[in-house]
Amino acid sequence: MSEEDTPPGSEEGAGLPIPVEVRSYEKTPMYSALHWQRYIRQALILEIERASGERGHKSKLICYVANLQAQVNRDDVVGFVDLLHNVPANTPIDLLLHTPGGDVDAAEKMIKLVRKRVGDDECLRVIIPDFAKSAGTMMALGANRIAMSDSSELGPIDPQVSLQDTSGQTINHSVLNYLRAFEEARRDLKEHPDDPVAQQTFGRFDPVLVKKFEAIQRRTRTFAEDLLKPRGTTYTTIVSELMNVDALPSHGQMIGWERAQELGLEVEYMDASDPLWRQYWLLYCHLRLALRKNIQRIFESSYVSLIM
Repeated sequence: MSEEDTPPGSEEGAGLPIPVEVRSYEKTPMYSALHWQRYIRQALILEIERASGERGHKSKLICYVANLQAQVNRDDVVGFVDLLHNVPANTPIDLLLHTPGGDVDAAEKMIKLVRKRVGDDECLRVIIPDFAKSAGTMMALGANRIAMSDSSELGPIDPQVSLQDTSGQTINHSVLNYLRAFEEARRDLKEHPDDPVAQQTFGRFDPVLVKKFEAIQRRTRTFAEDLLKPRGTTYTTIVSELMNVDALPSHGQMIGWERAQELGLEVEYMDASDPLWRQYWLLYCHLRLALRKNIQRIFESSYVSLIM
Protein backbone atom coordinates (compact mmCIF):
# COMPACT_ATOMS: atom_id res chain seq x y z
CA MET A 1 0.00 0.00 0.00
CA SER A 2 1.07 3.62 -0.33
CA GLU A 3 3.12 4.94 2.53
CA GLU A 4 2.64 8.42 3.99
CA ASP A 5 5.28 10.28 5.95
CA THR A 6 2.69 10.89 8.65
CA PRO A 7 1.27 8.14 10.88
CA PRO A 8 -2.32 6.88 10.49
CA GLY A 9 -3.45 8.85 13.53
CA SER A 10 -2.36 12.22 12.17
CA GLU A 11 -4.72 14.81 10.69
CA GLU A 12 -3.01 14.71 7.29
CA GLY A 13 -2.79 10.93 7.11
CA ALA A 14 -6.33 10.14 8.27
CA GLY A 15 -8.25 13.23 7.17
CA LEU A 16 -9.82 13.60 10.65
CA PRO A 17 -11.89 16.72 11.34
CA ILE A 18 -10.42 17.11 14.84
CA PRO A 19 -7.00 18.72 15.47
CA VAL A 20 -4.31 16.21 16.33
CA GLU A 21 -0.56 16.48 16.60
CA VAL A 22 1.24 15.87 13.29
CA ARG A 23 4.59 14.15 13.59
CA SER A 24 7.04 12.86 11.01
CA TYR A 25 8.27 9.30 11.44
CA GLU A 26 11.56 8.03 10.05
CA LYS A 27 11.39 4.59 8.46
CA THR A 28 13.04 1.95 10.60
CA PRO A 29 16.06 0.03 9.24
CA MET A 30 14.10 -3.22 9.17
CA TYR A 31 11.18 -1.65 7.31
CA SER A 32 13.55 -0.12 4.76
CA ALA A 33 15.33 -3.46 4.33
CA LEU A 34 12.06 -5.34 3.82
CA HIS A 35 10.93 -2.87 1.15
CA TRP A 36 14.30 -2.24 -0.51
CA GLN A 37 13.04 -3.13 -3.99
CA ARG A 38 10.32 -0.51 -3.76
CA TYR A 39 12.83 2.16 -2.75
CA ILE A 40 15.12 1.26 -5.66
CA ARG A 41 12.20 1.70 -8.08
CA GLN A 42 11.19 5.00 -6.54
CA ALA A 43 14.77 6.27 -6.62
CA LEU A 44 14.84 5.37 -10.31
CA ILE A 45 11.59 7.28 -10.85
CA LEU A 46 13.14 10.37 -9.26
CA GLU A 47 16.22 9.99 -11.44
CA ILE A 48 14.06 9.70 -14.57
CA GLU A 49 12.12 12.82 -13.59
CA ARG A 50 15.40 14.69 -13.18
CA ALA A 51 16.82 13.45 -16.50
CA SER A 52 13.59 14.27 -18.34
CA GLY A 53 13.59 17.74 -16.80
CA GLU A 54 17.09 18.35 -18.09
CA ARG A 55 15.72 17.71 -21.60
CA GLY A 56 13.09 20.38 -21.12
CA HIS A 57 10.23 18.08 -20.16
CA LYS A 58 9.76 18.63 -16.44
CA SER A 59 6.93 16.35 -15.37
CA LYS A 60 5.63 13.99 -12.72
CA LEU A 61 6.12 10.32 -13.58
CA ILE A 62 3.39 7.86 -12.58
CA CYS A 63 3.31 4.19 -13.52
CA TYR A 64 0.55 1.69 -14.19
CA VAL A 65 1.90 -1.75 -15.11
CA ALA A 66 -0.39 -4.78 -15.30
CA ASN A 67 0.48 -8.44 -15.69
CA LEU A 68 -0.79 -10.51 -18.60
CA GLN A 69 -4.09 -11.57 -17.00
CA ALA A 70 -4.72 -8.31 -15.13
CA GLN A 71 -7.49 -6.72 -17.15
CA VAL A 72 -8.27 -3.04 -16.65
CA ASN A 73 -11.21 -2.89 -14.22
CA ARG A 74 -13.04 -0.57 -11.87
CA ASP A 75 -10.76 -1.40 -8.92
CA ASP A 76 -7.88 0.24 -10.81
CA VAL A 77 -9.52 3.64 -10.28
CA VAL A 78 -8.45 3.45 -6.62
CA GLY A 79 -4.82 3.11 -7.72
CA PHE A 80 -5.03 6.11 -10.03
CA VAL A 81 -6.60 8.26 -7.31
CA ASP A 82 -3.66 7.28 -5.10
CA LEU A 83 -1.14 8.13 -7.84
CA LEU A 84 -2.67 11.61 -8.24
CA HIS A 85 -3.09 12.20 -4.50
CA ASN A 86 -0.31 14.76 -4.07
CA VAL A 87 0.03 15.93 -7.69
CA PRO A 88 -1.01 19.60 -7.93
CA ALA A 89 -3.50 20.73 -10.55
CA ASN A 90 -2.04 21.79 -13.92
CA THR A 91 1.02 19.58 -13.56
CA PRO A 92 2.63 17.94 -16.61
CA ILE A 93 2.41 14.17 -16.19
CA ASP A 94 4.21 11.23 -17.76
CA LEU A 95 2.18 8.00 -17.51
CA LEU A 96 4.22 4.84 -18.01
CA LEU A 97 1.57 2.41 -19.23
CA HIS A 98 1.57 -1.35 -19.77
CA THR A 99 -1.71 -3.27 -19.99
CA PRO A 100 -3.39 -6.02 -22.03
CA GLY A 101 -6.62 -3.97 -22.01
CA GLY A 102 -9.96 -4.52 -20.33
CA ASP A 103 -12.98 -2.50 -19.23
CA VAL A 104 -13.49 0.53 -21.51
CA ASP A 105 -15.58 2.35 -18.87
CA ALA A 106 -12.81 1.99 -16.28
CA ALA A 107 -10.20 3.10 -18.82
CA GLU A 108 -12.25 6.21 -19.60
CA LYS A 109 -12.56 7.15 -15.94
CA MET A 110 -8.82 6.70 -15.28
CA ILE A 111 -7.56 8.68 -18.26
CA LYS A 112 -10.05 11.45 -17.55
CA LEU A 113 -8.79 11.64 -13.95
CA VAL A 114 -5.24 12.09 -15.25
CA ARG A 115 -6.25 14.61 -17.93
CA LYS A 116 -8.18 16.64 -15.35
CA ARG A 117 -5.07 16.88 -13.17
CA VAL A 118 -2.88 17.85 -16.14
CA GLY A 119 -5.32 20.53 -17.31
CA ASP A 120 -5.73 22.05 -20.75
CA ASP A 121 -2.45 23.95 -20.84
CA GLU A 122 0.00 21.24 -19.72
CA CYS A 123 1.24 18.06 -21.39
CA LEU A 124 0.22 14.48 -20.73
CA ARG A 125 2.70 12.08 -22.24
CA VAL A 126 1.99 8.34 -22.24
CA ILE A 127 5.10 6.15 -22.35
CA ILE A 128 4.66 2.66 -23.78
CA PRO A 129 7.73 0.53 -22.95
CA ASP A 130 6.15 -2.75 -24.10
CA PHE A 131 2.45 -2.74 -25.02
CA ALA A 132 -0.86 -1.02 -24.28
CA LYS A 133 -3.63 -2.98 -25.96
CA SER A 134 -7.33 -2.36 -26.57
CA ALA A 135 -8.52 -0.22 -23.63
CA GLY A 136 -4.85 0.64 -23.03
CA THR A 137 -4.61 1.99 -26.58
CA MET A 138 -7.69 4.10 -25.88
CA MET A 139 -6.02 5.52 -22.77
CA ALA A 140 -3.01 6.43 -24.89
CA LEU A 141 -5.29 8.36 -27.26
CA GLY A 142 -5.92 10.79 -24.41
CA ALA A 143 -2.27 11.89 -24.37
CA ASN A 144 -0.77 14.95 -26.01
CA ARG A 145 2.14 12.74 -27.04
CA ILE A 146 2.85 9.01 -26.99
CA ALA A 147 6.49 8.05 -26.34
CA MET A 148 7.40 4.81 -28.14
CA SER A 149 10.49 2.89 -29.16
CA ASP A 150 11.19 -0.27 -31.14
CA SER A 151 9.75 -2.48 -28.36
CA SER A 152 6.52 -0.47 -28.07
CA GLU A 153 3.15 -1.40 -29.46
CA LEU A 154 -0.42 -0.25 -29.44
CA GLY A 155 -3.29 -2.40 -30.69
CA PRO A 156 -6.66 -2.34 -32.41
CA ILE A 157 -9.64 -0.83 -30.62
CA ASP A 158 -11.78 -3.93 -30.49
CA PRO A 159 -13.95 -4.24 -27.36
CA GLN A 160 -14.04 -7.71 -25.85
CA VAL A 161 -17.10 -9.01 -24.00
CA SER A 162 -17.06 -12.12 -21.79
CA LEU A 163 -20.19 -14.28 -22.07
CA GLN A 164 -21.14 -17.77 -20.95
CA ASP A 165 -22.07 -20.37 -23.53
CA THR A 166 -24.75 -23.05 -23.08
CA SER A 167 -22.32 -25.27 -21.17
CA GLY A 168 -21.41 -22.52 -18.71
CA GLN A 169 -17.97 -21.84 -20.18
CA THR A 170 -16.85 -18.20 -20.33
CA ILE A 171 -15.93 -17.08 -23.83
CA ASN A 172 -14.46 -13.73 -24.88
CA HIS A 173 -16.23 -12.27 -27.90
CA SER A 174 -14.79 -9.63 -30.20
CA VAL A 175 -17.57 -7.09 -30.59
CA LEU A 176 -16.38 -5.95 -34.02
CA ASN A 177 -15.91 -9.47 -35.40
CA TYR A 178 -19.27 -10.60 -34.02
CA LEU A 179 -21.05 -7.68 -35.70
CA ARG A 180 -19.16 -8.27 -38.92
CA ALA A 181 -20.21 -11.93 -38.94
CA PHE A 182 -23.80 -10.86 -38.26
CA GLU A 183 -23.77 -8.45 -41.23
CA GLU A 184 -22.35 -11.14 -43.49
CA ALA A 185 -25.02 -13.63 -42.39
CA ARG A 186 -27.76 -11.06 -42.92
CA ARG A 187 -26.46 -10.24 -46.39
CA ASP A 188 -26.28 -13.92 -47.33
CA LEU A 189 -29.85 -14.49 -46.17
CA LYS A 190 -31.07 -11.48 -48.13
CA GLU A 191 -29.37 -12.74 -51.28
CA HIS A 192 -30.44 -16.38 -50.74
CA PRO A 193 -33.65 -16.33 -48.66
CA ASP A 194 -34.49 -19.97 -49.42
CA ASP A 195 -31.02 -21.32 -48.58
CA PRO A 196 -31.35 -23.48 -45.39
CA VAL A 197 -27.67 -22.92 -44.53
CA ALA A 198 -28.09 -19.15 -44.71
CA GLN A 199 -31.27 -19.41 -42.61
CA GLN A 200 -29.56 -21.55 -39.99
CA THR A 201 -26.47 -19.31 -39.80
CA PHE A 202 -28.51 -16.14 -39.39
CA GLY A 203 -30.71 -17.82 -36.80
CA ARG A 204 -27.74 -18.39 -34.52
CA PHE A 205 -27.41 -14.69 -33.80
CA ASP A 206 -29.20 -13.35 -30.74
CA PRO A 207 -30.92 -10.04 -31.67
CA VAL A 208 -30.61 -8.79 -28.09
CA LEU A 209 -26.88 -9.48 -28.12
CA VAL A 210 -26.53 -7.79 -31.52
CA LYS A 211 -28.18 -4.64 -30.15
CA LYS A 212 -25.94 -4.74 -27.09
CA PHE A 213 -22.80 -5.10 -29.20
CA GLU A 214 -23.89 -2.30 -31.53
CA ALA A 215 -24.28 -0.02 -28.50
CA ILE A 216 -20.81 -1.01 -27.26
CA GLN A 217 -19.35 -0.29 -30.69
CA ARG A 218 -20.94 3.19 -30.83
CA ARG A 219 -19.89 3.96 -27.26
CA THR A 220 -16.29 2.87 -27.91
CA ARG A 221 -16.03 4.95 -31.09
CA THR A 222 -17.46 8.03 -29.37
CA PHE A 223 -15.07 7.69 -26.43
CA ALA A 224 -12.02 7.31 -28.69
CA GLU A 225 -13.04 10.27 -30.87
CA ASP A 226 -13.71 12.47 -27.84
CA LEU A 227 -10.20 11.75 -26.54
CA LEU A 228 -8.63 12.78 -29.85
CA LYS A 229 -10.75 15.86 -30.62
CA PRO A 230 -8.89 18.27 -28.30
CA ARG A 231 -5.59 17.32 -29.96
CA GLY A 232 -6.79 18.74 -33.28
CA THR A 233 -6.13 15.50 -35.17
CA THR A 234 -8.14 13.78 -37.87
CA TYR A 235 -9.86 11.83 -35.12
CA THR A 236 -12.56 10.19 -37.23
CA THR A 237 -10.01 8.70 -39.64
CA ILE A 238 -7.70 7.54 -36.85
CA VAL A 239 -10.48 5.79 -34.92
CA SER A 240 -11.88 4.20 -38.08
CA GLU A 241 -8.44 2.75 -38.87
CA LEU A 242 -8.01 1.45 -35.31
CA MET A 243 -11.43 -0.25 -35.53
CA ASN A 244 -10.88 -1.66 -39.02
CA VAL A 245 -11.05 -5.45 -38.66
CA ASP A 246 -9.99 -5.90 -42.29
CA ALA A 247 -6.67 -4.12 -41.75
CA LEU A 248 -6.32 -5.32 -38.14
CA PRO A 249 -7.96 -8.78 -38.00
CA SER A 250 -6.19 -9.93 -34.82
CA HIS A 251 -7.07 -8.46 -31.42
CA GLY A 252 -3.43 -8.73 -30.39
CA GLN A 253 -2.03 -7.30 -33.62
CA MET A 254 0.94 -4.98 -33.21
CA ILE A 255 0.78 -1.31 -34.09
CA GLY A 256 4.36 -0.08 -33.79
CA TRP A 257 5.55 3.49 -33.59
CA GLU A 258 5.91 3.91 -37.36
CA ARG A 259 2.38 2.71 -38.07
CA ALA A 260 1.05 4.83 -35.20
CA GLN A 261 2.66 7.89 -36.79
CA GLU A 262 1.17 6.97 -40.16
CA LEU A 263 -2.27 6.84 -38.59
CA GLY A 264 -1.83 10.44 -37.45
CA LEU A 265 -1.04 9.94 -33.77
CA GLU A 266 1.42 12.30 -32.09
CA VAL A 267 4.23 9.83 -31.49
CA GLU A 268 7.58 10.75 -29.95
CA TYR A 269 10.04 8.11 -31.10
CA MET A 270 12.90 7.34 -28.72
CA ASP A 271 15.77 5.19 -29.96
CA ALA A 272 16.38 2.05 -27.92
CA SER A 273 19.94 3.26 -27.22
CA ASP A 274 18.74 6.58 -25.82
CA PRO A 275 19.91 6.72 -22.16
CA LEU A 276 16.53 8.03 -21.02
CA TRP A 277 14.66 5.28 -22.85
CA ARG A 278 16.97 2.70 -21.30
CA GLN A 279 15.96 4.06 -17.89
CA TYR A 280 12.28 3.73 -18.78
CA TRP A 281 12.89 0.13 -19.82
CA LEU A 282 14.85 -0.61 -16.65
CA LEU A 283 12.02 0.81 -14.53
CA TYR A 284 9.50 -1.25 -16.48
CA CYS A 285 11.51 -4.42 -15.81
CA HIS A 286 11.60 -3.66 -12.09
CA LEU A 287 7.85 -3.03 -12.07
CA ARG A 288 7.05 -6.25 -13.93
CA LEU A 289 9.21 -8.29 -11.54
CA ALA A 290 7.34 -6.79 -8.59
CA LEU A 291 4.20 -8.59 -9.80
CA ARG A 292 4.13 -12.11 -8.36
CA LYS A 293 0.79 -13.18 -9.83
CA ASN A 294 -0.62 -12.93 -13.36
CA ILE A 295 -3.67 -11.05 -12.10
CA GLN A 296 -1.72 -8.31 -10.31
CA ARG A 297 -0.99 -4.73 -11.34
CA ILE A 298 1.24 -2.08 -9.76
CA PHE A 299 0.67 1.65 -9.32
CA GLU A 300 3.86 3.51 -8.49
CA SER A 301 5.36 6.99 -8.35
CA SER A 302 8.07 8.58 -6.24
CA TYR A 303 5.41 8.87 -3.51
CA VAL A 304 3.01 5.96 -3.99
CA SER A 305 3.54 2.21 -4.23
CA LEU A 306 0.47 0.01 -4.49
CA ILE A 307 0.18 -3.57 -5.76
CA MET A 308 -3.33 -4.97 -6.30
